Amino acid sequence: MDTILCNIGNTHTSACLWNGKEIKKLFTVPTGEFSPDMLDANIPVAAACVVPAVRKMVESHRSDVFWVSSANCSGKLDFSLVDASTLGADRVANAVALTEYVPLPALVVDCGTAITIEIIDQNRCFRGGAIAPGRLLMRKALFNGTAQLPDIPLSEKVPEFAGVDTVSSMCFGIDRGAVGIVRQLIAGCCAQYGIRRCVATGGDAGFFLDAIPELESADEFFTFNGIRIAAGV
Repeated sequence: MDTILCNIGNTHTSACLWNGKEIKKLFTVPTGEFSPDMLDANIPVAAACVVPAVRKMVESHRSDVFWVSSANCSGKLDFSLVDASTLGADRVANAVALTEYVPLPALVVDCGTAITIEIIDQNRCFRGGAIAPGRLLMRKALFNGTAQLPDIPLSEKVPEFAGVDTVSSMCFGIDRGAVGIVRQLIAGCCAQYGIRRCVATGGDAGFFLDAIPELESADEFFTFNGIRIAAGV
């Protein structure tokens, strides 16, 4: 049976179709432009959502959506060592996929609006993780929180040299700083939990994969597979 898999994030919302054998991408739109009408009313939906207002909007249109949470992920993980009541659905989906596809103990770095890390130990127990601002959010914070710093686009490569003007100084500080954050978090997690594998997913994963050799690329549909497995389809 077909199922629509939907990942509703702070910046973008993406949907895919699971036909029982493979996942095919349907669309990616800015979350502010997403509408429940984009989801075929004749196909059941499994979704991870981190935007309560959008979830409420979807629920006002249909009542058949499976919403991923730590309480209903098909018993794939043990959350007893953490307070899972505030754990984001995207992090749950990533943790489920990590458990299913990567030798444990392992961690996943999701590189998006926020940079999140989820850690799973050898006993399939969720051990926690980290949340830090992503590169775009750092840029927006400087732009919105200062009088003169500009709103600059994401760069593809880690700057090699210190900035010689405002824009290049922002890139140097933000991008090398973001790499440093992720490197330090990975090092700490590996030392504490004996992590064997570190995978990266999310829209900005390519930047960090190029900069951090110990990171491996997750499958294109990593989070969607976590949503699918949590929903039991």
